[in-house]
Amino acid sequence: MELTDRVAIVTGSARGIGQAIALKLAEVGADVVVNDIEAAADSLESVAAEIRAMNRQSLAVTADVSSSDDVARLVETAASTFGRVDILVNNAGVTRDQLIMRMSDEDWDTVLNIDLKSAFLCTRAVLRYMLKQRWGRIVSIASVVGIIGNSGQANYASAKAGVIGLTRSIAKEVGSRGITANAIAPGFIETRMTEQLDEKQRQELLQRIPLGCLGSPRDVAEAVVFLASEEAKYITGQVLNVDGGMAGA
Repeated sequence: MELTDRVAIVTGSARGIGQAIALKLAEVGADVVVNDIEAAADSLESVAAEIRAMNRQSLAVTADVSSSDDVARLVETAASTFGRVDILVNNAGVTRDQLIMRMSDEDWDTVLNIDLKSAFLCTRAVLRYMLKQRWGRIVSIASVVGIIGNSGQANYASAKAGVIGLTRSIAKEVGSRGITANAIAPGFIETRMTEQLDEKQRQELLQRIPLGCLGSPRDVAEAVVFLASEEAKYITGQVLNVDGGMAGA
């Protein structure tokens, strides 16, 4: 699979899964616009520098993707710099875990805005260019939690379930113009969040995963590259679980 000279935008790509996705897209030939919030600017620029070291072009754009104005600036900057936008990866996300009886309005709104509204805003903005090109790939990072639910994550599960519904709707709206829209539902991935688990919590978690191990950000990145490639041109409106068998167990 190769994406030579394709232009991708990856939101939330200063670290973790987003960073792995951005680097993998560059590895297979894409020029990549990396994005995160202002607080992650230094890390974001490091990712862009790593991409440039691969002899691909990269631009680091700090923006709050839950803001319509910031999204417009992000996408317009990408399009004016590279002349096109071919691939959008909606990866930006946060968690604010709490039992629903104790969950504040703010925790609910923050997660829904960053995890779901951002995918809507970014997709709407890039479609302007993809429709003219009659080619585009939209890949949104959902979660296994959006499929099976999880105690203490009503906000996150709702947002990720919404990402799946959004993806399937987009696929039906723009498929006739050569644009595909798919979602990836990662399970538990080795990130900063899972590093905070103690040994007992980790072992209990592993018992829920048929493959018996956590995934890596690279596992998710490989799936993104496939869905963004020509090899996946007849796949749209789908959810690909990257979860070690967890959702089906």
